[in-house]
Amino acid sequence: MSERQLKSNFQTDDGYMRILLVEDDKRIADFVERGLKAEGYAVEVARNGQEAIAIGGEGQFQAIILDLGLPIVDGREVCERLRGMGIDTPILMLTARDTVQDKVTGLRSGADDYMTKPFAFEELLARIEVLMRRRTGEIKLDLKELQIADLILNVSTHDVRRGANQIELTPKEFALLECFMRMPGKVLSRTRILEQVWGYSADPLTNVVDVYIRQLRRKIDDEYELKLLKTVRGYGYKMDAS
Repeated sequence: MSERQLKSNFQTDDGYMRILLVEDDKRIADFVERGLKAEGYAVEVARNGQEAIAIGGEGQFQAIILDLGLPIVDGREVCERLRGMGIDTPILMLTARDTVQDKVTGLRSGADDYMTKPFAFEELLARIEVLMRRRTGEIKLDLKELQIADLILNVSTHDVRRGANQIELTPKEFALLECFMRMPGKVLSRTRILEQVWGYSADPLTNVVDVYIRQLRRKIDDEYELKLLKTVRGYGYKMDAS
């Protein structure tokens, strides 16, 4: 199952994947909400456990990000009550508590994954994507050979071919291509590409992403009728065979 098919399975009628973010710290909630919206998710925020149960109990979300330390009703009880209502939405629990017992308690309350604060936003995104893949019964993060149309990338040997043609890439070009091919059809912002390929120390104002996109296009697209690497104006780039 491709990322495009995965996304289609979870999209609502209006084309968005909805995430419920349950977080009482306004600074953290605003940061995560902005980041998720930039990645194309529709986000609703609940500020306490009572709101989370009321909103999450409607079953209209494709993932729930749930803080453990909430006012009125804590995250553990929210999780237990949602599961008791028959809500099987993937739940990623966030907390500043990092002991083994805290993690065990969170997972036993019904959470699918557990992440401690502070966290990297890129990791948060990756964990959400894995939870959604897991729900379909298929996880593809460990694939050694990736393919979109007639473009094939071998993670182990670093071979890249399009049709019968071997394509020579620099290490950074290879990393950029792998980033796209692991998430076919998904729009990646420049910020996310910088974080994933160049690391968090990269200057967000640099044009290095655009430079490497042009180089990559010359090698994998320019000589072929079907263009795979596409610009989504105002958002970033994506790779698919449509």
